[in-house]
Amino acid sequence: MDFDELLTSSARLAILGSLVPGRPLTFTELKQRTGLADGNLHVQAGKLAAAGYVEATKSVRGRRSLTRFKITELGLEMLKLHVRKLQAILASESTPARPRSGSARDESSQVWS
Repeated sequence: MDFDELLTSSARLAILGSLVPGRPLTFTELKQRTGLADGNLHVQAGKLAAAGYVEATKSVRGRRSLTRFKITELGLEMLKLHVRKLQAILASESTPARPRSGSARDESSQVWS
């Protein structure tokens, strides 16, 4: 199953996921929601914008520029397709994944099968 290279990045998925509700977010809001550093957010949002998945609009507020990001219809459709592909993989599993029990380790160190 082929996945969209743009959507295999956790940073880009976080950006698109934050924008799904549809209302535009400022750079600062998007940074807070994704936890990304300024430079990483700038680069990853730029890649999404270049692909047409995100629309970035700039305006000036006083002496500062304000950038707002909004997911595009294409971006939303590509994100939905990505999720459907992941769901198809999960649906094809014959048995649900659950932790293997065995040693007396705590739950955080369990091995999944």
